[in-house]
Amino acid sequence: MPATVSSSKSHLTCQFSYFLFCFVSFLAVLIRMRMVASISFARAYYPILLSLRRGQASVSYAQSLLGAPETRLTALDNGLRVASEETGHGTCTVGLWISAGSRYESEKNNGAGFFLEHMAFKGTKKHPQTALEQQVESMGAHLSAYTSREHTAYYMKTLSKDLPKAVELLSEVVQSSSLSEADIEQQRGVVLRELEEVEGNLQDVCLDLLHATAFQGTPLGHSVLGPSSNARSLTRQDLMDYINSHYKAPRIVLAAAGGVNHEELVGLAKTHFSGVSFEYEGDAVPVLSPCRFTGSEIRMRDDGLPLAHIAIAVEGASAASPDIVPLMVANSIIGSYDITYGGGKHLSSRLARLAVEENLCHSFQAFHSSYSDTGLLGIYFVTDKHHIDDMMHWSQNAWMNLCTTVTESDVARGKNALKASLVGQLNGTTPICDDIGRHILNYGRRIPLAEWDARIDAVTPRMVRDVCSKYIYDKCPAVAGVGPVEQLPDYNRMRSAMYWLRF
Repeated sequence: MPATVSSSKSHLTCQFSYFLFCFVSFLAVLIRMRMVASISFARAYYPILLSLRRGQASVSYAQSLLGAPETRLTALDNGLRVASEETGHGTCTVGLWISAGSRYESEKNNGAGFFLEHMAFKGTKKHPQTALEQQVESMGAHLSAYTSREHTAYYMKTLSKDLPKAVELLSEVVQSSSLSEADIEQQRGVVLRELEEVEGNLQDVCLDLLHATAFQGTPLGHSVLGPSSNARSLTRQDLMDYINSHYKAPRIVLAAAGGVNHEELVGLAKTHFSGVSFEYEGDAVPVLSPCRFTGSEIRMRDDGLPLAHIAIAVEGASAASPDIVPLMVANSIIGSYDITYGGGKHLSSRLARLAVEENLCHSFQAFHSSYSDTGLLGIYFVTDKHHIDDMMHWSQNAWMNLCTTVTESDVARGKNALKASLVGQLNGTTPICDDIGRHILNYGRRIPLAEWDARIDAVTPRMVRDVCSKYIYDKCPAVAGVGPVEQLPDYNRMRSAMYWLRF
């Protein structure tokens, strides 16, 4: 009997195992069929799925440029301009871009614009600081500001449905800031601490020194933050005078990007900004004096620092100059490098390859800071104290190559890199809004990407050589060095490397 029971159990076990095997096989076949179907579906409809995910059609680079949303521009009766780009997003960025910055300041009030930036969010006449912060947080918004040498911006990123409230708060921040004596004294300490922190950012220190020596004796030589002595002495009246002198309607742009309706934005602008003055006391309209460029050098030697920060620059083109695009292509040819980059000796930039092979530097960056009537075209690099001379030699050699021997392949590579950079930097509503605001102030209109693309395509090697020779060849450079800069060459030697003797 026990043997019979054991045999029956074995038989049942075999049947169950067989049934389980069949069931698992059936599931495997079913899953495989579904996977094949899913893959086929994905292959067939991948472009559509990709388009849905991106919120736009899958198109070529050229088509995407032509299909970019239009930037609409309207001027109010008082001269304030309203510009927007509607993308249909659920969020938007809206802000005020003002033609005011450290260039509009004197030695006495240098730093006033930066101080005002700190005071902007400390409350308005209608909303004390706590109430203002609660209003912004209840919207889930982000309120920010920045000051540069020629521009000041106050902007907010928020949900599209909260656009009216965002414009209302921005109008209060700019027109009705409380500027109480208690808040001013509190922010004075904050500004002084920030000045101390900035001294630790040696890139900012080096580029500020470069401006100070290149534009010495002119307002462009002022730093944006101003000296600590001014931060200690600026009064409420100084800040009020700055606002009354520069926050005028013709110098203000209300810009927005994302899920915004232009007609609605214009209506909001009329409601909140029609009262902004466009008149100056005694018709004393501030006119920017020309800022002359001076070939010179400044060295701040500190052997206790591990690395040297060096910048060399010549006078560049203004923002509206037709030479700006060839110079942008030239800078793209020189490129940039950081020790963390991959690629090594296979990097496309010749100077970057040399930096890797000869261990010339930790990083370098070609830059062009353009202003309304001038600019700075230069190279900034960070290196150890033993390679300063070599890196300076090859940096200037790169400039000479642009002036004399740049090739078709160099220009083609530079143009591709520049196009990718222009498109890539507009990767959200905030960068787009900033681009709109700055363009309206600089050019009086938003230059579309398609126009930039056409102007880049028109650049030829001959054009690069001619424009670079105009700005670089045999010109006196401005040089700034911070850190262990004992090996930085004598100025006369660097000046003599700005041309080649050929027999």
